Amino acid sequence: MSVAVVFDSAGTLLRTYRVARDLLRGEMLIEVETIPLAFAAEGRVLVLLHLRSRDVIDAPPDQLLSDYLLEQSIGFGISCSRRIIPADDVADVLYTDRQARISDMQACIRKVWNCCKQETVVAVNSGVILNLDLPGVEFTVTTGGRPFRGAREAVSGLHRMGVPVYIASGDRVTKLERMGDYLGIPRERIYGVATPSMKAQIVEELQEHYDKVVMIGDAINDLKAFQRADLAILTEQQSDSKPGILYANTNLVIQDISEVPGIVAELLKDTTTAGKKCNNINPNMIPEED
Repeated sequence: MSVAVVFDSAGTLLRTYRVARDLLRGEMLIEVETIPLAFAAEGRVLVLLHLRSRDVIDAPPDQLLSDYLLEQSIGFGISCSRRIIPADDVADVLYTDRQARISDMQACIRKVWNCCKQETVVAVNSGVILNLDLPGVEFTVTTGGRPFRGAREAVSGLHRMGVPVYIASGDRVTKLERMGDYLGIPRERIYGVATPSMKAQIVEELQEHYDKVVMIGDAINDLKAFQRADLAILTEQQSDSKPGILYANTNLVIQDISEVPGIVAELLKDTTTAGKKCNNINPNMIPEED
């Protein structure tokens, strides 16, 4: 039997530090969960910007972020939203916004740098949360991540069993590729700027080539991929504060990434449990309504 494993990145392979600047209130939000923040309002959409942190730091603080993006021809990717929002609608708001300034993004980047400066391997991504009902940029956001202890060993263990490892994440491709190099994951198996629907599609496409596909994630944007996967694994390594619907669509809950090779080894031995939702669910979590 052939098995493939798909990992989310932030919060799954990477211990992630996230900050956001609330432009409407002028507040910094530290260790914020950006996906629930984006899902908290119907019109919000988390947008990943294809920019370099150092270039932003060197830019004039008072410059409008939208002007900078246009001048530098900065592209974007849609990470997640509660409803389907066309890229053209996002572009119309992103490149005409008159609220966010470079200083707002700089503040987020510096916070993450100060937290992660001792780390030897760090992936930093920045973006914004647009609110199309305003319309405009409501938050600037930056995340910095380092691999969880044992992540590289877990990937190596899977490879030794002949199990290919993939990454499907909403993060930037270039950052993911560097992290993949460190973890030993080939670049051709890395999918960046992946929306929830794209993650599910990746799982479905892999199912055409493998008998079983395992999806490992930690957040609501992994839900659709969980529902498509033959085995869905929810990790609480970074946080156990998650919506109940995730637990209701999960086969297994783990506390450490190092548990994955053993689970996959058992799957290779016994296929009878694949595709069945397990009872390894926190009894205190009540599934949300669809």
